[in-house]
Amino acid sequence: MTVVSDAPKPFKERRRQPLRNAANVALNNYFEDLDGEETCGNLYEMMIGEVEQALFSAIMERTRGNQSKAAEILGINRSTLRKKLRLYDLLD
Repeated sequence: MTVVSDAPKPFKERRRQPLRNAANVALNNYFEDLDGEETCGNLYEMMIGEVEQALFSAIMERTRGNQSKAAEILGINRSTLRKKLRLYDLLD
C-alpha cells in the first residue's frame, strides 16, 4: 500500500558546492585585501547586506520582476520582499 504525503520534502542542495563555499572564498579574499589592516568593525552587517542585495537582485531578475513569485521562492511574504527591495533600491 502506498501512502501519499503532503509533508514538505527536505531541502536538497542542487549545486555542485554549497553556497557557503562561495561565501568562504569571498571572506578569504576580503581578509587578504585588508593586508593586515583591521576590519570595518561591522563585518556581520556588511556581509548580510552584500549577500541579501545579491540574492534579491538575482531573484528579481530570474522572476522577471514578479514580486509574488519572488516572495514565494524566497519563502517570505510580499511586504517583506518590497521592504528589502526598497532598502537595496531594487524597485523599478
